[in-house]
Amino acid sequence: MNLAATLTPLPVLIPTLSAAATLIAGRRVRLQRMIALLSLTAMVAVCAVLLYLTDRDGTVVVHVGGWGEIVGGLGPLGITLVVDRLAAMMLVVSSIVLLAVVQYAIGQGVRDGDERQPVSIFIPTYLVLSAGVCMAFVAGDLFNLFVGFEVLLTASFVLLTIGASEERVRAGTYYVMVSMVSSLIFLAGIGLVYAATGTLNMAELAVRLDDIAPGTRTALFAVLLIAFGIKAAVFPLSSWLPDSYPTAPAPVTAVFAGLLTKVGVYAIIRTHSLLFPGAGLDPLLLIAALATMLIGILGAIAQSDIKRLLSFTLVSHIGYMVFGIALSTQLGMSGAIYYVAHHIVVQTTLFLVVGLIERQAGASTLQRLGGLAAASPLLAFVFVVPALNLGGIPPFSGFIGKVALMEAGAADGSVLAWTLVGGSVVTSLLTLYVVARVWTKAFWRSRADAPEGHLSAAAPAVLLDDIEDIEFAERRHVGRMPVSMLVPTGGLILVGLALTIFAGPIVAYSERAAEQVLDRGRYIGAVIGEAP
Repeated sequence: MNLAATLTPLPVLIPTLSAAATLIAGRRVRLQRMIALLSLTAMVAVCAVLLYLTDRDGTVVVHVGGWGEIVGGLGPLGITLVVDRLAAMMLVVSSIVLLAVVQYAIGQGVRDGDERQPVSIFIPTYLVLSAGVCMAFVAGDLFNLFVGFEVLLTASFVLLTIGASEERVRAGTYYVMVSMVSSLIFLAGIGLVYAATGTLNMAELAVRLDDIAPGTRTALFAVLLIAFGIKAAVFPLSSWLPDSYPTAPAPVTAVFAGLLTKVGVYAIIRTHSLLFPGAGLDPLLLIAALATMLIGILGAIAQSDIKRLLSFTLVSHIGYMVFGIALSTQLGMSGAIYYVAHHIVVQTTLFLVVGLIERQAGASTLQRLGGLAAASPLLAFVFVVPALNLGGIPPFSGFIGKVALMEAGAADGSVLAWTLVGGSVVTSLLTLYVVARVWTKAFWRSRADAPEGHLSAAAPAVLLDDIEDIEFAERRHVGRMPVSMLVPTGGLILVGLALTIFAGPIVAYSERAAEQVLDRGRYIGAVIGEAP
């Protein structure tokens, strides 16, 4: 077995085994934190090596347990793990974000509730979430993609309700209900696909689905697309997200916003390009992308709470990714892949910055904020860099990704594609307006001029909407930003800048990944040894 094949299972195994070790550690919090940091650092290293090896040598396939033989024409039996350039890039970006967020969470002292409750749940659950994310990226069949989704969703249920406040439990209940509906639709889709083809291995499916009647193929794709559209928060299946994410602690919201929706986008890329190319739903996807962009950003304009505002921008920018996927061209797919990497990093960074704003000012609502630039110039800097990146200001990576997608739309030349180009420009300008509004109101106006600024003048420690008493607020040390929270936030800012500084090689990698994704024969040949 070569090095790449040896490393392929590790992004799943490392966090899984580490989660078990942290549970054994129990209340030894320092040991738990050390295990989490070491394991996620090792995962970053493993994923980086996999990225290099897959780019150099091609797709890596591992048949777990050695059940890779073609038996009676049924295709590969057992679990198949596949890492190509796209999966490797998703693993690297995700592992970096997971490491940064857990460092931030440790600095913040995240715990599941108050002192009377056990404090040993967050880190093991977070590591399980990490394993589920990585499992979804390396799964070579639909069922294990489903398992990866369920692992990360189960962990997310726990993380979302940490603290057990009424608001979080309500939001968590809504999130659980929506996630269960999505999972049931996905499971029904898996059953229908298996009934039609007799296999769930993606490479084998890519071959067998070509022999299915076009109407049946389109129906199967539509079922899976609904399931993945809910997970990716594609309009009109996105209303759950702004009501669920803002209630969680800052690091939990950050990792949710950065990664969970992108796992859904990744699943859409796989099914669209590998299983159902030319299924006839591209016009529908383009319309959904346009609606996702515009309705998401209009929702952001109407918000006064920064967390909810960023949640709506998250929905809005999913539309850019769906735009690139639906064009079904190498240029569009390349732009979508680059934009996914950019958005994971930038969106996570902004939610971490909101946590710092809450620490510094005691609130995240614009009515209560003001004067932050004078109070903390460093905080102003860590906000404005990712905010401008999200807004697509040149020369940041957000601008590069959007230009690539608009170029792909112009190259397509259809009326619908040009409409998406126009919608992309409008969305980008409105995103810049939204972040500029936060910048001017929260950082540059006097706090006394804020509509509710007087509420925080005497006792800023009681301003957080989810804080109900001063004692809890004092535990959070409002007005102080620990270095251990600033360092991972700054690290992600540097990663976002690296996407700009090294845009040339990263875009070139995205182009190679897009070419590989759209060339189904490579994937099929690597897994089952034959091209369609």
